[in-house]
Amino acid sequence: MTTERMDMRAHIHELRSRLFKAMIALAVGTAVAFFFSDQLLDLIVEPYKIAVGDEALPFFKVTDAFSAVMRVSLFGGLILASPVILYQIWRFVAPALSKNEKRWAYPLAGVFALLFLFGVAVGYLALERGLVFLLDFGGDSLRPLIGVDAYLRFATRFILAFGIAFEFPVFLFAAAAIGVVTSKMLSSNRRWAVVIILVAAAVITPSGDPLTLLMLAIPLYVLYELAILAIRFILRK
Repeated sequence: MTTERMDMRAHIHELRSRLFKAMIALAVGTAVAFFFSDQLLDLIVEPYKIAVGDEALPFFKVTDAFSAVMRVSLFGGLILASPVILYQIWRFVAPALSKNEKRWAYPLAGVFALLFLFGVAVGYLALERGLVFLLDFGGDSLRPLIGVDAYLRFATRFILAFGIAFEFPVFLFAAAAIGVVTSKMLSSNRRWAVVIILVAAAVITPSGDPLTLLMLAIPLYVLYELAILAIRFILRK
């Protein structure tokens, strides 16, 4: 057996091991979230109640209530397990990094998890405003009748989109750490950054109202500036 085949098998085995550990973390997180599924479901449904006037979400199939509990449990489990999942990703990538690059792996993984959770929190706060805009768009001629399955699909994707969007400063810092970009380059392209952030925020926020867009765009721009400062001072040091 050639060395290349042995290396390939070793990589596949390592990938399977990391995926298995990530799935275990997700399963444990989901089990914990299931224990608090009633509270978690109330938390996610609360923006809808505020938007429509404290009405409970209807469901149209016998299995919809069960599916709703499973969905919020999986959603909560993903959030709880996110630090472990990110750590497993790092452990898989680490052997390919140089000694200098490995120095940043642990701090970046921690910041990655914190930014994701911060983005999830901002997404939850923006969810109510987005719902108000979308549900009031038809005026008094239309009355919303949204099933719990459709609402949870929308809400979880909306919140996760915020969480993922808030990760971009980590990628900027990582790109700078390996020499792809510099703080000077990022500073000189602020105008383009603003345009890209606004376009990305418009795509991520399906409501389309200016307030929800700004609730995403402003933190993203602040994170962009913080990334420039981190690159300028931390990497230089």
